[in-house]
Amino acid sequence: MGNVVLENKVRQYFAAWLENRPEALEQLFAPEIVYSECYGPEYQGLEQVKRWFADWNRKGKVLEWRIKSVLQEGQNLAVEWYFCCEYQGKRDAFDGVSLLAFNEGGKIVSLKEFQSVAEHVFPYGKNGRNQENES
Repeated sequence: MGNVVLENKVRQYFAAWLENRPEALEQLFAPEIVYSECYGPEYQGLEQVKRWFADWNRKGKVLEWRIKSVLQEGQNLAVEWYFCCEYQGKRDAFDGVSLLAFNEGGKIVSLKEFQSVAEHVFPYGKNGRNQENES
């Protein structure tokens, strides 16, 4: 499948979170999906993913999930993104990467998330300028 087709599936998945549309999950994930979240939990099978989606959306709301870049190798994508949510009354935001594998039918069979802080520090200055020399 082409890059645009697979990337659109990721966009549909992110939109499902933004719009709280659980019905989209069956269209996007294979029954044997293995989904690893960036902070440890792993969901095995579509039924577990659907249960997690419902549980999470009872306690929170995704406010933004924006794709920054996409790399494709065959049926695999690496997607860099920015995520912002409110969960149990607390706002959180971070950068991340998802590694996705698709089957021949275009459904996601594996999704692994990795997280990075969204606010970066520059211990040696910005744009090659050393902070020690700045006044």
